[in-house]
Amino acid sequence: MPVSVVWFKRDLRVSDNQALSEASKSPHPVICLFNIEPERLERNDVSEIHIEWELDCARALSESLETLGAKLLFNFGNVVDKLSQIHQQYQIASLHSHEETGLTWSWERDKSVTKWCKENEVTFTEYATNGVIRGLQSRDHWKSQRDARVDGELITTPVTIQSPENLKSDLIPEAKELGITPRELEYRPIAGEKAAISVLFSFLDERGRKYRSGMSSPVTGREACSRLSPYISTGCITIRQILHHSRRKQKKVRINPRSAENRGWTSSLSSFQSRLAWHCHFIQRLEFETTMDEIAVNPELDGHLERVHDEQRYQAWAKGQTGWPFFDACMRSLIATGWINFRMRAMLQSVASYTLWLPWQDTGLHLARLFLDYEPGIHWSQVHMQSGVTGINSVRAYSVRKQSEDQDPEGDFIREWVGELASVPAEFIHEPWLMTQEQQEMYNCIIGKDYPAPIVDEKVSRKEGVSKSYSAKGKPEVKRRSSLVYEIHGSRKRRN
Repeated sequence: MPVSVVWFKRDLRVSDNQALSEASKSPHPVICLFNIEPERLERNDVSEIHIEWELDCARALSESLETLGAKLLFNFGNVVDKLSQIHQQYQIASLHSHEETGLTWSWERDKSVTKWCKENEVTFTEYATNGVIRGLQSRDHWKSQRDARVDGELITTPVTIQSPENLKSDLIPEAKELGITPRELEYRPIAGEKAAISVLFSFLDERGRKYRSGMSSPVTGREACSRLSPYISTGCITIRQILHHSRRKQKKVRINPRSAENRGWTSSLSSFQSRLAWHCHFIQRLEFETTMDEIAVNPELDGHLERVHDEQRYQAWAKGQTGWPFFDACMRSLIATGWINFRMRAMLQSVASYTLWLPWQDTGLHLARLFLDYEPGIHWSQVHMQSGVTGINSVRAYSVRKQSEDQDPEGDFIREWVGELASVPAEFIHEPWLMTQEQQEMYNCIIGKDYPAPIVDEKVSRKEGVSKSYSAKGKPEVKRRSSLVYEIHGSRKRRN
């Protein structure tokens, strides 16, 4: 009996899912498949929290599919081998999936599936994902195409899906059953599509009112930020869905924007929607450059910078033991929760690249493993930008002291995450090494013993990094490459 197969990758939802919708219209019974490749467990950018999160989201997907009459098979292995097994048992007539913009390994996997389908005369259709345009010839045309796609109508969820007789859904295993040692996070969102919609509505109902003013601080960002990124990364919700609901909110606000009920929403919704556009913009870069985890988009510039791995600096940076209280608080918070707001992510990478002069590949991998919402296209684009290896972006060397005073003036966030400084008053919380020996003893924080001294002079080292970056950026061959980078990756609203 011929069947249609829906291969779920990073699209773990039943609503606004074109692959599932089109497969349900076929004359054949539908089999749904979720596959995890063992090679992912060996990758340096993947951690146990990523796999656990995907499994939890797949478990929620399975429940949603059951309500439609569909069944979800799970496979831990080579996806081509699993397709061959299904083909031998049922004969696959068509395979449906969404395009995935990923690093080289996922491109190679998808090409192997395409090859298998051709060899077995299986129709393989990949549907577009969010605002990323496959086969784009020029960035001149990207924005209009992206906007047209994400502004489109939501795809209707199938009412029912016919499955082969006697087919049962597989139980989605726990991470430990795949040989993965679980890692507990202090805060872990509820997984799945229904939870994603709930989080979106909690943002649009009230939390998002302070989005614009509160998103920059790790303190206010906990509530003010949408917190949708883990769901977007696994496709539990789409950019189109988020825009759809945020624009409905926008229409209500425009009726009386100055009312007490609507005050603050206009600017926050505008900022939020612009960042949804940036989301697609950065992933589009990876669509062109699948090696962004290894090779800078401007390799000439990166070569001139000549950053060198220093294990002592790297370990202090990675563990939040630099001696800079606010930086250490941000890193420790990220390690414990799997999330921190965007500006602080930029600071973490900037400090690694400019102030500590560490290779971006090493530090980028560390952060990738820590982010529960790791999205390769956004992550590696940001690593390149905040490390100054694109040639088309401004040098952004964050001052830890300035960020500390701006985002945590009283030091409450610092004391929450850097317990060694719990008794230190606001006067010294940003630079505790300025305390006298007597004051250190008074506040139970001996610098160099209870809490590390600064690993380098932050201001001097940062300025040296900036100077070297500008020097490298001005090289003739770097400028030539920068022009090419802009043609391919530069952000622009109009034709260049």
